[in-house]
Amino acid sequence: MVEAGGRLAAMADPKPRSTPAPPQPPATPHRHGFRVEGHTPKEEQRQPRMPGGRRFWIFLLILLVGNVLAEHLISTTPSREHVPYSFFRAQVTADQVRSVTSTGSTIQGTFKRPMKPPGTGGSKAVTFQTQRPAGLGNDGLLPLLESQGVEINANPIQSATPFWEQALLSFGPTLLIVGVIVLVFRGAQRMGAGGGLGSFGRSRAKRYEPDATAKRVSFEDVAGIDEAEEELVEVVDFLRNPGRYTKLGATVPKGVLLSGLPGTGKTLLARAVAGEAAVPFFSISASEFIEAIVGVGASRVRDLFAQAKAAAPAIVFIDELDAIGRARGSSNAFGGGHDEREQTLNQILTEMDGFSGTEGVIVIASTNRPEILDTALLRPGRFDRRVTVNPPDQTGRKQILEVHTRGMPLAADVDLDSLASSTPGMVGADLRNLVNEAALTAARRSHEQIELADFTDSLERIVLGAERRIVLSVEDRERTAYHESGHALLGMLHPGADPVRKISIIPRGRALGVTFQSPSADRYGYTADYLMGRIVGALGGRAAEQLIYGEITTGAESDLEQATRIARQMAGRWGMSERIGPVSVLPGPNDEPTLFPGAGQSSERTLELVDEEVRRILEECERTATEQLGAHRDQLEALTRALLQRETLDEADAYRIAGIDRVPDQLPAPTA
Repeated sequence: MVEAGGRLAAMADPKPRSTPAPPQPPATPHRHGFRVEGHTPKEEQRQPRMPGGRRFWIFLLILLVGNVLAEHLISTTPSREHVPYSFFRAQVTADQVRSVTSTGSTIQGTFKRPMKPPGTGGSKAVTFQTQRPAGLGNDGLLPLLESQGVEINANPIQSATPFWEQALLSFGPTLLIVGVIVLVFRGAQRMGAGGGLGSFGRSRAKRYEPDATAKRVSFEDVAGIDEAEEELVEVVDFLRNPGRYTKLGATVPKGVLLSGLPGTGKTLLARAVAGEAAVPFFSISASEFIEAIVGVGASRVRDLFAQAKAAAPAIVFIDELDAIGRARGSSNAFGGGHDEREQTLNQILTEMDGFSGTEGVIVIASTNRPEILDTALLRPGRFDRRVTVNPPDQTGRKQILEVHTRGMPLAADVDLDSLASSTPGMVGADLRNLVNEAALTAARRSHEQIELADFTDSLERIVLGAERRIVLSVEDRERTAYHESGHALLGMLHPGADPVRKISIIPRGRALGVTFQSPSADRYGYTADYLMGRIVGALGGRAAEQLIYGEITTGAESDLEQATRIARQMAGRWGMSERIGPVSVLPGPNDEPTLFPGAGQSSERTLELVDEEVRRILEECERTATEQLGAHRDQLEALTRALLQRETLDEADAYRIAGIDRVPDQLPAPTA
């Protein structure tokens, strides 16, 4: 457990510090590594067919004919009766023509009443058309029309439309429609299983294939979790030699559930199983099954298991299973069994029930919260083998550091044993980040090798935060020094407390100063005395300010939060209060919240009693902190003067200045 206490710069809400996940080994191009093949194998993708065949061309011909007919109907002008030119002039003279329109030698017009030319087979019509003879010269038609009061109009002579323009106007729209259809089919064909109109319900799992050209991920790349590896050796052996088990009638577990804290290496362990067995590895996050359209997730589950069976022997890895595997009927699930998440869960249960154990397909899933999973997932026949991936111990952390520093130029002063002992509570992702930060720091300092100082500075940056370049006033700097000296001195005085590794009044993150304490060995259980000492140390900064200045500031905000959290757990969950007794009152950190506030299992009186006990514990620890600092004020002043002069004190200097002997078993590691 690593504890960093410090004086805050302001009353802003605390922001949790996140640690980036370790980068996974690259998916590289059969036997020694993995190659990303895509969402589905090429031979299993159903490619959309390109337009073609007799039906397509018949359909295209019908479209063209229909287009020509439509163009003809749209562009057809009203029919006019053709009359002789002489008949036309006679009707002008008889005042039977209302209007005329001339376009070159063509004359069109309207009669005042329907007329039929004599000696012709035509019918009576109001509109007419005639052709003026070209050799008549000036036949006086215009004056005749004017004298009869006929309305006269004229249109400009237009040149003949080229054939290519007519063809474009006739067939252009049809060709455009056909082109759009072809482009849509080609786009769907290019996207294949990764997208397109026909692949909405396909699985989005990435498939990694063994490849002989690159280093595979194996158990040699997984360190510090030996117990979990041993649980999976049988799975690897079954995939390699299935006949050994099937001839005896045995079946390997259909599903293996990996549970543990984030960053402990669950995904890497699953890939190592696939690498050791040299089989296809389908990887997908459970949240990728869910869509807004109900039924899509179930369709993707069916497609994923169909691909895995076709590629058997194979491994299906589902990350963050709790995204869809949450217990049905919980307070957070509305909509009964008709929502998308529950239908997807039901489909996974059905697919795993369909295994006979001889298909050669094994489902590996991971989750950070196994306690909220549906019981149907955990029963025998589905995820019937559960492997807990615990944080590594000191030996495991050293092995992880050896894996991540493999191939890196380390200086002679780098001691991985010391680094492992200085990083209690860190998991594989944290250690991978530490190594990467140290390499970045060494490169920034133009070092040829990664030195111990690069590791220690990177550890400080991760645990304590990056240094802030701000200038504190003399008063703030002095108050911060007293605050941190109070934390450190009580950590040294209280028996069994975690050793003080470093004291600093250099602003880091949100804190104006920090005191870094870490245990000398991994702790798996805590006594009441140890926890009370933690609270006393957390309240040491506030008590020092009260002792020296007679008032307190907002700098103890995070200290109060930490102390209150420990005291509440002692009284409400760990049975360390005589008044409450051996009763667990408060919900655990992973328990499901109730639908309505105050609807828990504990009564209001019991919760009030917890609050009273929390207040009693905190007040008792505050009195202890004030009394101890008052009795050792000279040591407090000595630490403060040293901090004001040097700004940072390491472990050896801090104990020497305070005049306190170090217990040997408390000091196994050099300070950061």
